[in-house]
Amino acid sequence: MPLSRSPILLTGCSTGIGRATADLLVKAGYTVYATARRVDTLDELADAGARVLALDVTDEESMVAAVRAVEADHGRVGTLVNNAGYGEYGPVEEADLASVRRMFETNVFGLARMTQLVLPGMRAAGGGLVVNIGSMGGRLAFPVGGYYHATKFAVEGLTDSLRNEVRAFGVDVVLVEPGAIRTNFEETINSSAAVGNPDSPYADLVARVRRVNSGAYDSRLLSVGPDAVARTILKVVEATRPKSRYLVTTSARAMVHARRLGGDRLWDSIVRSQFG
Repeated sequence: MPLSRSPILLTGCSTGIGRATADLLVKAGYTVYATARRVDTLDELADAGARVLALDVTDEESMVAAVRAVEADHGRVGTLVNNAGYGEYGPVEEADLASVRRMFETNVFGLARMTQLVLPGMRAAGGGLVVNIGSMGGRLAFPVGGYYHATKFAVEGLTDSLRNEVRAFGVDVVLVEPGAIRTNFEETINSSAAVGNPDSPYADLVARVRRVNSGAYDSRLLSVGPDAVARTILKVVEATRPKSRYLVTTSARAMVHARRLGGDRLWDSIVRSQFG
């Protein structure tokens, strides 16, 4: 177990990937600070041995307080897992931009600010690890998810830049890119403000996207549970020299490689075959 990886601070632990990851890391023997906007959602993780903190990655005071609490106990954060995020779906023309901005605050600016806050301590300690939870949707894009994909493309760029900025200080930066993971993500995107308008010129497309998404998340061949991502993050934490990227799910790897190797024509044909 690399001692420099502990303590581990995770964002977005109330459900899904964050909860599964915090639980697995505790079981692996790490000192884990599990966080969420509402601490009462973390009772099971506290019972399992995690230390729990309130943390809203859209609130400056909340972010500062959480990092200071870990640093007060341990001197620095050993590993930051930037997991907090969600999807706001809708056609580019019709999406509610106020909702889109809120999503960017969580998925991009919250991730960026948390990273800013932990890096001085990591540099002073001569090492650390930042794990950003991106998505296969940061390397390819489907219709109706454009703004969500934009946040994940942004995370790709931030991660690539950061990796080469902090390497000299002994800080590793890793991007984990899940495919379809069976959490509450599908319910969240289907409740987005811009996907339920029956009078929209995009209504038929939105309906097809919802059907395809439902089929993917229901399929045991195309989707996996959050434990698969948790195991990948544990692998990253325990690696002496982690890779820069980890794609999670076989279908995600297939689609990303098809997008990369086939170019726009092939990718657009794949999208048309799925969504019409």
